[in-house]
Amino acid sequence: MHVWLISRVLRDGGRQLHRGAGANDSPRSLVHAAFGAAGILLLSALSLGGCATLPDGRRWGEDATIAPGWERVRTSAAEAATDPWVWAPLAGAAVLQADHWDRRISDWARHKTPLFGSSSNATAWSNDLRSASVAANAATLLFTPSGEWGTAWVLDKVKGYAVDLAAATVAVEATTGLKSVIQRTRPNESGTDSFPSGHAATASAYTRLATENLEQIAISDGLRRTLDVGLQVVNFGTAWARIEGGWHYPSDTLVSIALGDFCAKFFNDAFLGLDTPRAAVSFAALPGGGELTWQLRF
Repeated sequence: MHVWLISRVLRDGGRQLHRGAGANDSPRSLVHAAFGAAGILLLSALSLGGCATLPDGRRWGEDATIAPGWERVRTSAAEAATDPWVWAPLAGAAVLQADHWDRRISDWARHKTPLFGSSSNATAWSNDLRSASVAANAATLLFTPSGEWGTAWVLDKVKGYAVDLAAATVAVEATTGLKSVIQRTRPNESGTDSFPSGHAATASAYTRLATENLEQIAISDGLRRTLDVGLQVVNFGTAWARIEGGWHYPSDTLVSIALGDFCAKFFNDAFLGLDTPRAAVSFAALPGGGELTWQLRF
């Protein structure tokens, strides 16, 4: 299975690289070709550990659960809320409210378009980078250690993907709800749904999920750090493209990054069950009685 996937990616990626290498191609197409080449290297590297299992012998996705228990939910929520990738963007959004920096940066980026060259290019790039975040998550999920190809492998991937999809869906739906309540006018005055950014929340959620997946794959620390940096380029590139495109203020995207990261980390820690015990029922003695915990796996 993995050999077939790699050969398909090598073939299709090679075609894309060849198409993007022409002398008259735009910088955007050349970068797309570079992303294709990077994808080939990524999948080739991840495939080395794709058929393994987790250090405890369990398979990734095997222990995903819809009932992790209140204590695990509480702990996961607290850890997600205090994660630097959550509180730091929120702090940055708050700082930007001083002296109208939020609007001043937005106006400068929208008129100068220093990175993407035009609002239309920025908008196109924001769509492409958001799609890249989804693809990155899918690639890392595919090569998490779920054992050999078979029925159990497919079931584990489906269960794990359900957790990832739930995290991203909650992030996106939360942005939709906030848009209807806040009704902040977009910088380009095209509507009143500027805050927060759905693009940024989506990219943030999927890149964070990809980062969490990479932690479970047996690759070198150097490669993992390189891939993490690349994921953050996609994450913040999406956010900045929305700013240059005139669709959002910087604080809109920073809050969205925090929201996406929170949902991704919370769902990953609470529902994926990576360190939960094999038994579905456990008992803990407490003063004056005990606590019976029941976990329902799906």
